[in-house]
Amino acid sequence: MKTKNKIITGFFALLVMSFALASFSPAYENKGYDIGDVATDFKLKNVDGKMVSLADYKDAKGYIVIFSCNTCPYVVAYEDRMIDLHKAYNKKGFPVIAINPNDPEVSPGDSFEKMQERAKEKNFPFAYVFDEKQEIFPQYGATRTPHVYLLEKTNKGNIVRYIGAIDDNFKDAAAVRDKFLENAIDAILNKQEVPVKTTKAIGCTIKIKS
Repeated sequence: MKTKNKIITGFFALLVMSFALASFSPAYENKGYDIGDVATDFKLKNVDGKMVSLADYKDAKGYIVIFSCNTCPYVVAYEDRMIDLHKAYNKKGFPVIAINPNDPEVSPGDSFEKMQERAKEKNFPFAYVFDEKQEIFPQYGATRTPHVYLLEKTNKGNIVRYIGAIDDNFKDAAAVRDKFLENAIDAILNKQEVPVKTTKAIGCTIKIKS
């Protein structure tokens, strides 16, 4: 009887372990960056067909990396603000780089072809690149679209200075009270401490294969 119980116990232990491994999503193995971490570069395909990396921006002082997509209503609500951010800060050394992390098999509206259509429709002035292998968003720790990572280019590498939301009101740009991202960029440009370093990203969950 003891031997039988051991066999049953061992079987259930293996079953639980197998289920846990099957349910674990490799995309979230890495918890991502914290404030002060050095972000590694990436090389992803832009909507114009060219490969884009942070290193391509020779004169940049930093980067506004926004995990974005076509289909999330939160992103759609922020698209004009993203355009305005790039127009205002690219000339100051902080370009916007939007990264689509969604799997098009799960979200067909986020295919590369649909990205090209959306970029043309909105006349995006910034790079809109595809994390096709879903390797970059887990490195950063992005969980939603939009999810912002503000990087400062330094001699030590690209340091993460702010993580979170663009501002405090996705519904109405005119009703925004706290421009978290803009305040963070302005602080860096003025060689000051970023006032608010992290906020909660509000948006749609990133679509990955189950």
